[in-house]
Amino acid sequence: MTVIDISPSVMQFLLAFIVVAPLLGAVAALLPAPPGLKGRNPDQAVLRHGVTVTGAVLIAAIVLATGFDHDHPATMQATTDISWIPALDVRIHLGIDGISLPLLLLTALLTFLCALYSYFKPPAGPSPKAFTALVLVLESGTLATFAVLDLLLFFLAFEMVLIPMYFLIARWGGDQRRAAAWKFILYTLLGSVVMLLGLLLIGLRSGTFDMVALATDNGRGLTTSVQVIAVLAIGVGLAVKTPMWPLHSWLPDAHTAAPTVGSVLLAGVLLKMGTYGFVRILLPIAPDGMRTFAPYLAAFAVVGIVYGSLACLALARKGAKGDLKRLIAYSSVGHMGFVLLGIATMTPTGVNGALFANIAHGLITGLLFFLAGAVKDRYGTADLDTLAGATGAALYGRAPRLGALLAFAAVASLGLPGLAGFWGEMLTLFGAYSPAEGLSRPAFRTFMAIGAFGTLLTAAYMLIVVRRVCMGEHSPHSELAPAATPADAPESADAPEPSGTGPSATTPPRPATPQPGATTPQLADIQTYEAVTWTPLAALTVLAGLWPAVLLGLTDPAVQKLLAGGKS
Repeated sequence: MTVIDISPSVMQFLLAFIVVAPLLGAVAALLPAPPGLKGRNPDQAVLRHGVTVTGAVLIAAIVLATGFDHDHPATMQATTDISWIPALDVRIHLGIDGISLPLLLLTALLTFLCALYSYFKPPAGPSPKAFTALVLVLESGTLATFAVLDLLLFFLAFEMVLIPMYFLIARWGGDQRRAAAWKFILYTLLGSVVMLLGLLLIGLRSGTFDMVALATDNGRGLTTSVQVIAVLAIGVGLAVKTPMWPLHSWLPDAHTAAPTVGSVLLAGVLLKMGTYGFVRILLPIAPDGMRTFAPYLAAFAVVGIVYGSLACLALARKGAKGDLKRLIAYSSVGHMGFVLLGIATMTPTGVNGALFANIAHGLITGLLFFLAGAVKDRYGTADLDTLAGATGAALYGRAPRLGALLAFAAVASLGLPGLAGFWGEMLTLFGAYSPAEGLSRPAFRTFMAIGAFGTLLTAAYMLIVVRRVCMGEHSPHSELAPAATPADAPESADAPEPSGTGPSATTPPRPATPQPGATTPQLADIQTYEAVTWTPLAALTVLAGLWPAVLLGLTDPAVQKLLAGGKS
């Protein structure tokens, strides 16, 4: 069943357009704007260009989804297969199925929302031309990662996003941005070198780099020793990007230093590339190797769940001087631990849970980083002690709609039933209760119990954050007004906003000076452009929580086929 009947050739064009258009848009962003499109100033024109390109890509992705045959989500659709390097049998092979389509839509949506947000509130730093071009290159690389079906093309697309994200952090980030950017690039590049060796080993030993053919073969053309080595090498590179404990230490620094848009894309899109590689490459192509390492992967996953939660609890406690963005970053370590645990079960239930948790994390954590950036803009800091101790009634009393949305995102993140975060964690734990044949059931049930304990820790720190940031804490300093930082101030305190950058959105009033007897001076509440940017994420979080069959109906047949060695 398709919503709209679209011919195969048009579907091919749409997928190719989705992958290539952002790259062409990045080149165009660096060129002078045509006279009729300059708007009020060149900076506004290039930011509008970013919105236009990402909007066109999102529309194309939605049309592609409506033309997708939902009765056969396990079948590769909109495929393009062109010989590129005949000597190595490397092909430009594109296609989507029920596993990759949701990730494609998530990437297109988040990038468009980030471009729209940046149009009204550009991050402080160098030229908006470079910023827009880097965001578009990053989008192209991420979309290509989810669309290509050749191992070497996958590696090229996987690496394509590193340089744009490095510069987004290093040039438009906040304090310690250069150190965080270097840490990000060193970790990911070192992991990628090892991953390339594993991909080459598979391709050369099997005689092809075609991911569909390799998945259909289901490892029969590779010896167990080759599979074990390949899983170890590729898994390290994917685990760094996921990130898996203990290879996660680059993530909190990168998120803390990155501009709001950089944090949203890093959490909502880039982290998904690592887990997608586990599902698309290692599970079907090297099943014996995965079975060997599955208990270790599950063990690292549950350690990451508990470690991430304990780190968040430490940051959230009073007097710890914890940073809200850093806390959300550590929460991502825990949430991605659930994704890895589901993959490690090697069961349809667990893998479907992992894919659902991937999408839920992208929606919820993307929204959380948007909100954390907004709070930092208004108060001039993301320090939890300052937000809670020096603000009296805090967000509920000063910006009630912003406080309510932050509380909503927090309870969605802790896995409240009825919201998107619940289903992925529940299915992952069900998968761990009954892992695939050949895996130790007692060990995985132990992992399930530890993961379930991690959900309690997650609820604990998220509720503490809501209580402190949204309700505040009465203290001797509760009469103090927050820093008089307008909501549309540059995100980074150490770099002034370029003159004339972006359109002049309606500037909210500065926080009011406390009047006699008043303890809750008002802040600018959610602005129109913020509501437009954040509403789709909140709505989809509710939709996925109330109607999970929409997503599971896409992923389950594709996962069943993948685990069965290409047999439906």
